[in-house]
Amino acid sequence: MAHDGPCDTEVHPPKILLIRGRAGLDFVDGIPDEYLQATSTYEMTPEQRVEWEAEVRSLYHDGMVRIVVTPNWAKLIDFETTLPSAVEELVRQREERQRG
Repeated sequence: MAHDGPCDTEVHPPKILLIRGRAGLDFVDGIPDEYLQATSTYEMTPEQRVEWEAEVRSLYHDGMVRIVVTPNWAKLIDFETTLPSAVEELVRQREERQRG
């Protein structure tokens, strides 16, 4: 089927969060609240949400492990204002080629 109008899908550049620090494991009975909160953006009706949470709880009846990171360094690479250093180097080399 042909589509004659503008596309409804927005394309966003990837985002990468780099973190260095100390990591530890926190064993949790059941499902961590953060996991349920992070998945609250899924498009579900209230009834579907109840069913989904019940399914998740039945899969992880032994609990989950939360990875806790205490960062001492962090960097966001958003590909709009910040690029990975290897890409920055390629851009620099391209600019030199274009000038020379």
